[in-house]
Amino acid sequence: MNLPSLDSANVRGKRVFLRCDFDAPIVDGQIQDDSRLVASISIIEYLLEQGATVIAAGHLGRPEKFDEKLSLFPIAKWFAQEFGTEAKQTHVEGLSGWKLKENLFILENLRFDPGEEANDSNFAHKLAYGVDIYINEAFASSHRLHASIVALPQLLPHYAGFHFQKEVKVLSSLVDSPKRPLSVIVGGAKIETKLPLISKMHRFADYVLVGGELAENDKELASVAHQKLIDKKSVLLVADLTTDKKDITKHSIQNFTQIVNNSATVVWNGPMGEFEKHFDLGTREIAEAISSSSAYSVVGGGDTVSFLSKEGLLSKFSFVSTGGGAMLQFLSGESLPGILALQS
Repeated sequence: MNLPSLDSANVRGKRVFLRCDFDAPIVDGQIQDDSRLVASISIIEYLLEQGATVIAAGHLGRPEKFDEKLSLFPIAKWFAQEFGTEAKQTHVEGLSGWKLKENLFILENLRFDPGEEANDSNFAHKLAYGVDIYINEAFASSHRLHASIVALPQLLPHYAGFHFQKEVKVLSSLVDSPKRPLSVIVGGAKIETKLPLISKMHRFADYVLVGGELAENDKELASVAHQKLIDKKSVLLVADLTTDKKDITKHSIQNFTQIVNNSATVVWNGPMGEFEKHFDLGTREIAEAISSSSAYSVVGGGDTVSFLSKEGLLSKFSFVSTGGGAMLQFLSGESLPGILALQS
């Protein structure tokens, strides 16, 4: 997949709008998992070394207006600590944010302005004011038709970030030439977005394993949809839930583990149960099975990555995607608006 490479861009002395994945879990002002933030460090360092001024931006949660609980101040403080400085409140070309260095700024939550989610061209022009170059390093948000993802790159010379390019390269290889058997494990919530994508997974995966909330609410629907597929190549296995409906059963864990152990490639998105409420047996057992297997393993989705990080298992996976819905959408064969915007 051809994406405009940052390697070919002259950024010295330029003002760069860097769209990042800042949507990290925060509880009482404390960041619970910084995986997405860490993914942005290398490109920020590169741009600063090249003499660029970096205006980094992203979103947190789904606010409809200003909400102090969803301010990016904790994110700005995290980056300030990483760069050995302080986050000082300021305005960047009329936009609220923080100054970390003379040439490094972080903007406030883009979704505080309704123009972001509306993909409003006026808001995009606001973001583009005084900027020379646009870079998308926010793969996890690139399935969204939002102003900073779609409208903004139409106004500026645009490039894909380093991690963005790696995401596309790794996920493309899973679609085009995976080592088989290839198993896709999907769990968690967000049923309305995941179920249609699961149906499309059947055309390139050998096994599709479904757990979590999906298993309870859509077991029959998923099975019927699978049976109707004419050109399917996968085996579908939907987990049974425990009597309290909070986790998958031990029998289902054993079935999933057996398939994982026989797989050459495993893709995982979504926990098997309500691990945040301590119903974590299924998620933990599947995590340990994948991390100890010889399979090439790819994991994505904020909840899943956060769990693995806390359990100290994240480094045992071959590739960690910053994307949840974006990863599934890409693997299902659907076009991502953020990728199309970079290619135009």
